Amino acid sequence: MYKILVINPGSTSTKIAVFGDEEVLLSSTVKHSTQELQKFRNVIDQYEFRRNHLLEYLEKEKIELSEINVVVGRGGLLRPLQSGVYEVNERMINDLRLVLNGEHASNLGAILAQEIAQKIPNCKAFIADPVVVDELQDVARISGLPQFPRRSSFHALNHKAIGRKYAADMGIPYESLNLVIAHMGGGISVAAHRQGRVVDTNQALDGFGPFSPQRAGTMDAGALIRVIYAGIYEREEIQSLLVGKGGLVAHLGTNDVNVAYQLAINGDFHARLVLEAMAYGVAKEIGSMLAVLEGKADAVILTGGIAYNELVVNYITRMISPICKVAVDPGEDEMRALAQAGLRVMQGLENVKHY
Repeated sequence: MYKILVINPGSTSTKIAVFGDEEVLLSSTVKHSTQELQKFRNVIDQYEFRRNHLLEYLEKEKIELSEINVVVGRGGLLRPLQSGVYEVNERMINDLRLVLNGEHASNLGAILAQEIAQKIPNCKAFIADPVVVDELQDVARISGLPQFPRRSSFHALNHKAIGRKYAADMGIPYESLNLVIAHMGGGISVAAHRQGRVVDTNQALDGFGPFSPQRAGTMDAGALIRVIYAGIYEREEIQSLLVGKGGLVAHLGTNDVNVAYQLAINGDFHARLVLEAMAYGVAKEIGSMLAVLEGKADAVILTGGIAYNELVVNYITRMISPICKVAVDPGEDEMRALAQAGLRVMQGLENVKHY
């Protein structure tokens, strides 16, 4: 049995888990208060603070570091890269410290993983399938302006994990299937998986595509330009409206789909209409990805936290099932997906890539 330490930094917490192969031996979330984090100017400055909390927790739980075989951290906003498991190296650490492609708490994942792994003889640190995974086919990169090519930014870790899980359940290699996977959470990403590669996806980081609980989705560019130059909003306010205060937050004042659903089933027509509009947008995005696969998809898979919501799932299924088989695998388990990535390497089932 391989012991795998998984580290997943979030905006206000650090998730920690120890797996024995695929079995969870220990799992916890270390919360970080707003007051604690306000002391740091940038996310990268939180490194030592989070490291100390991590080591204190492992010591409290009497986890012997010498028994850990591999450490896997959540991948951050790196340069675009292919899907896979990457060994943490100095170039990766430097790019994360320089905030090369944006600032996010996940940037600390690789740095923390390397720090712990270096304390353990013959132990290596890895990341797997960060949001910057880019396997787009060339035709999908072209936008209407050459200075603004389309970018790949999506929930790659869960997409790939769900694709592999579905393939295993079907007894077919993931690399032999054509799938459309819709991850529906705080952000929504819909991607076309062609024989193991994500050849097209909406850019979910900034909210391009369907609107979601917190993101405005694709907007009227002309209207945005007029609002910006009218001086009504500062730059930070516009960014916040697009990511954070858009979608359900803007329409209903909540980012919780369950709250919106309760309003809808209790007779709030507007709440139902907004939820249906979100589902409608997801279904349209799925339809575009079915076109990318030239109608040769084996299944459409709905996943993420919103896939627990029957109103949204039923609406999408009604629109898509006449075209393609729809499977539902609700929730997401990033910790297990990261552990499985480390396990595949340790078992020799996947080759390590180098950044």
